[in-house]
Amino acid sequence: MAHQTEKLAEEWVVTEPYMDLHTALGEGPHYEPATNTLRFVDIINKRLHTVDLAAGPSSLKTLEFDVPVTVTADVEGYNPQEKLLIGAKYGLALLDRKTGQYEYLEGAKFEEGERTRSNDGEVDPHGRFWIGTMTDFGLGDFRDEGSLYTFDLIKKSKQLVKSKIIIPNSVGWSPDGKTVYFTNSTAREVIAWDYDATDGSVSNERIFYKHIGPGEPDGFRVDKDGNIWHAVYGESRVLKISPEGKLVGQIKLPTTNTTCCEFVGTELFITTAANGAEGEAAKYGGGLFRVDVGATGLGHGKVKLALVNGHANGSA
Repeated sequence: MAHQTEKLAEEWVVTEPYMDLHTALGEGPHYEPATNTLRFVDIINKRLHTVDLAAGPSSLKTLEFDVPVTVTADVEGYNPQEKLLIGAKYGLALLDRKTGQYEYLEGAKFEEGERTRSNDGEVDPHGRFWIGTMTDFGLGDFRDEGSLYTFDLIKKSKQLVKSKIIIPNSVGWSPDGKTVYFTNSTAREVIAWDYDATDGSVSNERIFYKHIGPGEPDGFRVDKDGNIWHAVYGESRVLKISPEGKLVGQIKLPTTNTTCCEFVGTELFITTAANGAEGEAAKYGGGLFRVDVGATGLGHGKVKLALVNGHANGSA
């Protein structure tokens, strides 16, 4: 297994951020092609940021919330500039981006209680939303009280995929849709399952990639060739992992805590966290970075919701 100091076949070096905004915990970057905008969250500061990539960093707009917002997704039938699915403190909610108000969806709340919050997630090929829960901030050490769920918002039901997780992280699919990947950060593992295209069930759990190093794998995106581009929290880098689970490349960054990434054309935008960054790494901690890696991503699906009189069926 390649270590941080080893030279890899492909390497990119980024020396300064695209946006130097010092997010406490930047996460969940998501590109909107129709408007050429990138949205991303600051979980600790309870914010959703949006930047117009044509206009540049000065176009930044921010929504503030009363709870952590950890991930976003487009919703089938809605303009994402108007409505989004968000992972919030107690479950999945529908956000009105014009007003900043949100409403929890029926059948989409977690059951762990006050101690936990949502973390990362993704839409599956069936329009369901996969999302992890974990210990919330301010409660001491993180415990193994987190879980990974699949929410079917048409049936208003959820399924437990995996439990007793400390930090559940990104979920993604292979280009052919036959394999689903999930990062168990604290275990330093990317898990793979076979994904059934007919009913969305999973089987044959195995370790796809085991990380060796001081940091923990955080968020990732999959490119059209099946490579996983994986941020590593605590190691100032994003890894390129081949479809065979081999480390083949890396992006080096000037701050420690890289959290997630997102494709915009052949560029990779990378979120980071100021929280925990020390010394020289604190200078650009929480910045948003960009680098052209010559690959393109798979993009994102849209969540399917049950509609009542043309509107999503929510509950306060």
